Amino acid sequence: MWHELFLTPFLTGLALAVLLPVLGCYLRLRDEWLAALAYSHVAAAGALLALVAGVAPAVGGIAAAGLAGSGRRLFSRRLGGGACDALLLAGGWALAVLLAANHPLAERLGHALFDGQLYFASDEQLWLAVVGAALALIALRRLSRHLLLARIYPDFFRLRGVQAWPIEVGFDLLAALCLALATMIVGVMGAFALVFIPPWLAFRRGANWRSGLGWALGIGVTAYLGAFGVALWFDQPFGPVLTILLVAVGLIVA
Repeated sequence: MWHELFLTPFLTGLALAVLLPVLGCYLRLRDEWLAALAYSHVAAAGALLALVAGVAPAVGGIAAAGLAGSGRRLFSRRLGGGACDALLLAGGWALAVLLAANHPLAERLGHALFDGQLYFASDEQLWLAVVGAALALIALRRLSRHLLLARIYPDFFRLRGVQAWPIEVGFDLLAALCLALATMIVGVMGAFALVFIPPWLAFRRGANWRSGLGWALGIGVTAYLGAFGVALWFDQPFGPVLTILLVAVGLIVA
């Protein structure tokens, strides 16, 4: 377990297991949990498109998700938030499947993105995950008060004559970049399971906001530790094992 071959993937995934449940609480607070799945699919499509174009897949995935996150508010005002997320999800999935079906290298990367091959994480991905998670948590800390006020007391910004859209766009962009990073490492459904199920359970069990964050973090990290060991022991893809374990925990706790 502590051999460098497994230690690097373990620490890489652990950083995401800390970040994603906390991020998911804010997505659920804003009723934007479907956006997490949409960002993951858009990131997968961007990574495959970049591979076909001869660019590093991580660059394409993060750029595509960042573009989707920064433009989401504009389209959600015209289409509705749920419809916008559904269109992003459907479009990203369709493009990813078409690219994987028509390019040999894209097919291989597509399997890795959707299966979640954490065990191939490199040192570069480790540092990217650790630094990215730390910066994202700091940003969430700065945005937290404004996001809570915008949800609980929506007239707060209007009465003070302050524009709320920079906060909303900043959060959407932050969520998109975090989901893109997670998709590159733990896969589409693995990232979505971490960002959706722990906060869903936390909102059912937590007595207050801070308690809910603690529940989400504890469930996410515990499920990650169990999934890493099970997938490693039985030589299985990490993403499906993590997702099945989180679903089982969700059914038991709920």
